[in-house]
Amino acid sequence: MDRIEDAIDLLSRLVAFDTVSSKSNLPLIDFVESYLRDQDVPFARAPNAMGDKAALFITIGPSVDGGVLLSGHTDVVPVAGQAWSADPFTLRRDATRLYGRGAVDMKGFDAACLAMIPAFKAARLSRPIHILLSYDEETTCLGPQDVIARFGADLPRPSAVIVGEPTSMEVADAHKSVTTFTTRVRGFEIHSANLNHGVSAVHVACKLVCELERIGEALRAAGDPSGRFDPPFSTIHVGVIHGGTARNIVAKDCEFLWEVRGLPGAPASIVRDRLEAYCDELRRSIFVGFPDAGIETTVENEVPGLAPQPGSETETLALRLAKRNATIAVPYATEAGQFQRAGMAAVVCGPGRIDQAHQPDEYIDIAELAACLEFLRGLARELQS
Repeated sequence: MDRIEDAIDLLSRLVAFDTVSSKSNLPLIDFVESYLRDQDVPFARAPNAMGDKAALFITIGPSVDGGVLLSGHTDVVPVAGQAWSADPFTLRRDATRLYGRGAVDMKGFDAACLAMIPAFKAARLSRPIHILLSYDEETTCLGPQDVIARFGADLPRPSAVIVGEPTSMEVADAHKSVTTFTTRVRGFEIHSANLNHGVSAVHVACKLVCELERIGEALRAAGDPSGRFDPPFSTIHVGVIHGGTARNIVAKDCEFLWEVRGLPGAPASIVRDRLEAYCDELRRSIFVGFPDAGIETTVENEVPGLAPQPGSETETLALRLAKRNATIAVPYATEAGQFQRAGMAAVVCGPGRIDQAHQPDEYIDIAELAACLEFLRGLARELQS
């Protein structure tokens, strides 16, 4: 059986759960656990600290180290403000496509993995196939961490990890890191007519944003030595800025949220250090005489990049299963870097196109879902006794 209809049915069920990252994913996890019990497949739930979300680690085959992990997340991005033509949490089907929030990013991959469980069981695997369904990928990429910490303890440690983010079933062996920051400026509030007797937090924040622009231009000039990424350089982006209370009041407070998307091996700390050096210049000049004024930058989240590991078992296996001759690099971040940081070789390979992710009327081509199922059938053959 090609299992495509099973996968579509499961995708319909998964899409129906509103698992926007700000909400709980537990109803979806409960549904999958019920499905697994019907399949007589063992699993382990890994709840977050608050208990409102959980990851699910599933094992088919012998419970030993050295298996292959298929990793997908269950959370999706919001639909608010997007012009959907129908309910985003009801899967719609036409002749070639399946529409719904998360259809491509990445419940399609999750559904394909779950649909293949009967085939995985029938294959009599000599090495296990694991499926990890995580949470918070769209916000922090920290969802797999509790499960990763258990590898080699009460959970078998995989030797190969395939993260199923949409790559059109190409094999990606590299992606950028993402580090997010918040910079807060405290000024000295005064009537704007007496501007020279105060310190505007808004004006200082603007200076800092301009400095980040200059640092970004230096990163652009340094380029991408590998020649594999688009855009071909590390990037800095300021996404949100808040400050001030009125037009005629020198602003006391201002903060801005920013990020660095770094090429593999390019630490975001370089950017922060350069910004901090500029902050020291400001402290020695415009902040003199204002002891309560200041600048503070904090790291909110760090998502490690994925660095190429040419010739690794994971890369070789994925290329063979995907029938590809070469790997690609992708500019977005995934959970793959978390697994690599923990010592497991990882690649990204999944159905659908990334340009459909996060869009209104998000869709996955049925042909892409079928190609993913063929990939997974090949994996079962590779790991047969």
